[in-house]
Amino acid sequence: MSNVIQKIAKMGKSKELFTCRDVLWLLVFCGFAINYMLRLNLNLTIVAMVLPYSKPAAAVQCNIENNTLLWTNETSQNNNVSSSFSITKPSSKNVTYEDRFAWNEYEQGLVLGAYYWLHWLSQLPGGLLARRYGTKLVFGLANLLTALLGFLVPYATHLYAFIILRMLQGLIAGVIWPSMHDMTAKWIPPNERSRFISAYLGSSVGAAITYPLCATVTSFFGWGASFHVMSLLGIMWYCLWKFLVYDSPQQHPRISDDEKNYIMDNIAKSIDKEETQIPWKSIILSGPIWITIVAHWSSAWGFLTLMTQAPTYFNFVHGWNINTTGILAGTPHILRMIFSYFFSIMSDWLLRTKRMSLTNVRKLATFVCTGVQGILIMALGFSGCHPLFAIVFMMTGTAVNGAISAATLTNFVDLSPNYASILLGFGNMIISWAGFISPAIVGVLTNNNQNVGQWRLVFLIAAANSIAGGIIYIFFGTSKEQPWNQYVKLNSKEREMQELATKAIKSDNSIENANDTEKINFSEER
Repeated sequence: MSNVIQKIAKMGKSKELFTCRDVLWLLVFCGFAINYMLRLNLNLTIVAMVLPYSKPAAAVQCNIENNTLLWTNETSQNNNVSSSFSITKPSSKNVTYEDRFAWNEYEQGLVLGAYYWLHWLSQLPGGLLARRYGTKLVFGLANLLTALLGFLVPYATHLYAFIILRMLQGLIAGVIWPSMHDMTAKWIPPNERSRFISAYLGSSVGAAITYPLCATVTSFFGWGASFHVMSLLGIMWYCLWKFLVYDSPQQHPRISDDEKNYIMDNIAKSIDKEETQIPWKSIILSGPIWITIVAHWSSAWGFLTLMTQAPTYFNFVHGWNINTTGILAGTPHILRMIFSYFFSIMSDWLLRTKRMSLTNVRKLATFVCTGVQGILIMALGFSGCHPLFAIVFMMTGTAVNGAISAATLTNFVDLSPNYASILLGFGNMIISWAGFISPAIVGVLTNNNQNVGQWRLVFLIAAANSIAGGIIYIFFGTSKEQPWNQYVKLNSKEREMQELATKAIKSDNSIENANDTEKINFSEER
C-alpha cells in the first residue's frame, strides 16, 4: 500500500504544471519585452516629433495616386477625417507644429543611433557583473534604471540633451542581454536551451506592443506621454522580478526536489562552480567564437535595419500615418516571436531525437536568420513602388529572424556554458556597433534625399551583411564545447602532469647522483 502511495506522489510531482523554469521563462520574456519597449519607443514616436514631409516619396516618384497608397496628412487627422487606408492630398493651409523638432534626416539618424553609441561599452562588463553579483540584480536594475531615465526624455528639448539621455539609457541597458546568459547556463539543461532562449525574443513582443501603443498614446496625449507609459510598465515588471526570480535552483526557496535534481543532473557536466578564472587569451583567439560573432553581426544588422528604420521608411516613402505605421510596424515582431517559439521547439526536437547534430541544428537556424532574412530584405529594397509587397517582405524578413533563438544566440552557451555571459558580452560589444552604424548610414544616404532609390541602397547594404555572415558560419561554424570551458580543471590536470614530470626528473636525478656517489666511493676504495 505504501508503495502505491509513493508512486502516486511521484506521478503528481512529475505532472507539475508550472515549474520554476516556466516562471523564469515568463519573467525573462517580459523583461526583454520591457527592454525593447524602452529602447524602441523613439523609433515610432520620432514620426510625431519631427516636422512632416508634404508628400510621400512613392507618390512623387512612382505617380501612385490610388487607394493602395496609405497616405493621410496631419490636417485631416486633426479634423477627425483620418482613414489609415485612404489618400488625402496635402492641405494648402498653414499648420504649425509647436511641439515638433526641425531635425533633418542626419540629425534624426543621430538621435535614433545614440542609444547604441555607448551600448557596446557595457556588454562585456554585463557578463562579468552577472558572474559576480548574479543575473537577478544586474538584469533587474538595468531595466529599472533605464525606465527611470525614460521619464526624463520628454523634457530634453535640445538635440544634444536628448542624445545624452538616450546614450545613458543605452549604456545601462547594455548589460541586459549578456547577463541573462549566466542565468540560462545555471538553470536550463542543453536540450531545453533553444526553447528557453526564445524567451529572449520577448523583445519582439515588446516591439509589437510598443509601436501601436506609442501611436495610440501619442495620438491622444502627445508624444511625451509614450515615454512615461513605457517607463511605468518597466517599474511594474521590476517589482515582480524582484520577488519571484532567483539566480540558481539551489537558491530558490519554492522549487521542488524533483525539478532541482533534474536541472543539476543535466547541467553538472558542463557547469563548474570552481570556474572563477577567465581564459581571456583562449576566448579572444578562439576561431569558433569569432565565426559566431560574424554570423550574429549579420543577423543583427538586418534585423536592426528593419526594426529601427521601418517606421521612418513607411512614413516618408509610402506616406503611412502614425497609427497605421504603429500597427503594421509592430505586427512583424509578433510573427517573429511565434516563429521563434515553434522553430526552437523543432530545434530541440531534432536534438532529442538525434536527427541532426548540435552543430547542424545551429547551422540550419543561422541559415534562416541570416540567409533567408537577407533575401527578403533585398526583395523589400526592390519593392519600393509597391506598398503591398513592401509590407509582405518587411513582415516575413522580421519574422524569420526569430530563428536566432536556436542559432548564434544559443551557440554562445553551447561553446562554453561556464563563460556564456562573457562570450555574449564580448560578442555584443562588437555587434552593438551595427546599432549606430546602420542609422548613421541611413541618415547620410537619405539626408534631404528621401527617395525610393536611396532606401533601396539602404536595404541592399543590410541584405549583403546578412547573407555574407550566414555563408561564413555555414562553412566554418561549430557548436562543440570548447576545451577551455573547463579552464580550472584543464589547468589543474596540466599542473598535475607537470608535477609528475618534475618528480620523475627529480627521482631520475637522485638515482644518477646516487650512482655517481657509489662510483666515487668504489674508486676510492680501490
